[in-house]
Amino acid sequence: MAISDAKALREETGRLSRLLAHLCERPMTVMEVCGTHTVAVFRQGLRALLPPALRLVSGPGCPVCVTDQAEIDAAVALARRADLTLATYGDMLRVPGQGSSLAEERARGADVAVITSAAQALALARTSRKTVVFLAVGFETTAPATAAVVAEAARSKVENFSVLCLHKRVPPVMKLLASDRDLALDGFLLPGHVAVIIGLEPFRFLAEDYGLPSVVAGFEALEIMAGLVELARQHRAGRSEVVSRYPAVGPDGNAKARRLLEEVFDTAPALWRGLGRIDGSGFVLKKSFASFDAAQRLGVTYGASTPPEGCRCGDVLAGKITPTACPLFGRTCNPSRPVGPCMVSSEGSCSAYYLFRKGGHLS
Repeated sequence: MAISDAKALREETGRLSRLLAHLCERPMTVMEVCGTHTVAVFRQGLRALLPPALRLVSGPGCPVCVTDQAEIDAAVALARRADLTLATYGDMLRVPGQGSSLAEERARGADVAVITSAAQALALARTSRKTVVFLAVGFETTAPATAAVVAEAARSKVENFSVLCLHKRVPPVMKLLASDRDLALDGFLLPGHVAVIIGLEPFRFLAEDYGLPSVVAGFEALEIMAGLVELARQHRAGRSEVVSRYPAVGPDGNAKARRLLEEVFDTAPALWRGLGRIDGSGFVLKKSFASFDAAQRLGVTYGASTPPEGCRCGDVLAGKITPTACPLFGRTCNPSRPVGPCMVSSEGSCSAYYLFRKGGHLS
């Protein structure tokens, strides 16, 4: 739904806003699962265009944010080892652990390399005499890239490369959220990037088992508004379907990426910040790739999952509260001095609420 003319874009956005208001005759609560959607809604001023009856809540769609406190602490412990290089995406640097962060360890001399891709981590290992541990975070969107470099490392016999696999799977956590009656959700705005990889089929249970309309949308203003209109239509008609309003998403997703995931990973329980251990929600390396598993190879252990005192990032990720309900929000916790990961990440709900609150769209 690309419109290049600014006037035509405003007119079409206004039309969708009016249609949404007409369709929302009764209260409706929609969770935008993806952190990119959360930021896009704020950045494009869409909250000001939503009818009072429609309430948007954020979910666990920020990969940095859902990385459990115990996993952050394990990564910090690895960074302190002089015999290895820890390769990580930049957003992970500033996530506070118990007493330290990767950024603080790096400032003290730890060998922490900031990378922008999994391939860059493997390239680093090829030229290093030290063991390189890739801190692999993210959902089904980034997991195929990790799978690809593990498979390549095995083929090329890069023996000083390993992965601390903290990847998460989205459908299992959505099952947990859909079954939580206290949330009282009426539908989901599904994560577009994840759906590009896995398709629509893994989300069918939301409509079939829980009666929750669920729509994949893109990230431009018109695409998000069109997705919300479709959700409102289903809600008003008492229907529940899983549909895509994002042309990049097909029923079966990306077959090549899914084959990579199946080749390299098994599914396993995983820790989620604020949501605990969820069965089948994580990826672990298959036994045939065990030599690249940093947890096994380096004896990584996970301690108690203790969040920072007063921080309610977990409740934000679970959809229980908005960021402004956290007592630390905007006071002791802000993007310059974050207490929790939701204020660190560019996709974090707290960061989005803080940065855009002056725009008058905060709720």
